[in-house]
Amino acid sequence: MDLRDLEAFVAVAEELHFGRAAARLHMAQPPLSNRISQLEKELHLQLFQRSTRNVSLTDAGIRLLTPARRALNQVAAVREMASAIVSGEEGRVRIGFAGASSQRSLPLLANAVRRAHPGIELVLQSQTYVYTAFDLLVSGDLDLAFVRGPVTHPELSHRIVEVEQVLCALPEGHRLAGNDSVRLEDLRDDGFVSLPENSRSILRATMHSMCRSAGFPPRISQLAPDSSTVLAMVAAGAGVTITLSSVCPVQTVGIVYKPIEGTGPTHMFAALAWRSDNTSSALKRVLEVGETALPTPDLYGYDINASEFRVGH
Repeated sequence: MDLRDLEAFVAVAEELHFGRAAARLHMAQPPLSNRISQLEKELHLQLFQRSTRNVSLTDAGIRLLTPARRALNQVAAVREMASAIVSGEEGRVRIGFAGASSQRSLPLLANAVRRAHPGIELVLQSQTYVYTAFDLLVSGDLDLAFVRGPVTHPELSHRIVEVEQVLCALPEGHRLAGNDSVRLEDLRDDGFVSLPENSRSILRATMHSMCRSAGFPPRISQLAPDSSTVLAMVAAGAGVTITLSSVCPVQTVGIVYKPIEGTGPTHMFAALAWRSDNTSSALKRVLEVGETALPTPDLYGYDINASEFRVGH
C-alpha cells in the first residue's frame, strides 16, 4: 500500500463514481479501477459494491475511510511543514545576548519576529560574559548574536543596530557628581569598580585603555561578576567605573552618569552578527524583521572602525 492507493480509495469513496474520481485524480478510469482492485486484494477486504449504475461503500469501506483520510491529512501536514521550513516560516534561530546591554534590543527583535513569523522558534542564550557568543557564532552553535563592532572576522556578517555613548558612572555623592562632564585625570585617586581580568569584556578593556591614555592605571577597588553588579557597587559608593548608555537603565538609584571629556572613544556600536555562510531560511526571516525592528541608526560622522571587535557585554 502506498499514498496513491489511499488517495484512490478516498477519491472513489467520496465521489462514489469511478469516472469522476479518475478525473479528480487526473488519471484514466481503467488504471483507477485496477488500483482499487489491487488494494482490495492486499487488504483481503471488499471496499466497494459495484453495479452497472451505482458504486457504494461496503461496511469495511466505511470503517476504513476515516483512518485513510487521517493518514492523508498527516502526510499533507508533513508537506506543509517542510514547505514552511524551506520558506523560513517554520524553524529555529539561536540568539546569543548579554542581559544588560541587550535589554532594549532583544525584546524589540524577539517580539517583532513572533508577530511576523509565529512558526519560528527563538532559542535565547544568555551568558554572563557574552564573548563566548563569538566562539559559538564561529563554530555554528549560535545563529545570531548581539555584538559590539567593528566586526573583523571574515566568517561573520553584521549590521549595526545601535550607537552607544561611553560614560563615567559616579556615586550620587561623589565630588564630581554635579559637573556636566568628567575628565578622567580628575579620577586618578579614585577606586574603580571593574569586571574580572578574565572576562574579556570591552567595558573593562576600554576603561583601562582610557585611564592609561589619561596618564594613570586605574586602581581597582572592587571586582564584580557582571555589569549590573558593577553599577550596583558604584551606587553603593564602592568606586567609579566606565560604562555604556545601553547599560545605564539597569541602575538608576544612587548613581549619576557623566560624559567623559577628551580621552578615548566617545561611542561604541552594537550590532547583530551571523555567519555569512548560514543558509537557514528562518535566520533570513529574522534578519529581515530586524531591519524594521532594529533599523541601522544614522552613522554619519562616526568612525565605525575605531575600536577592536568584541562581543558585547
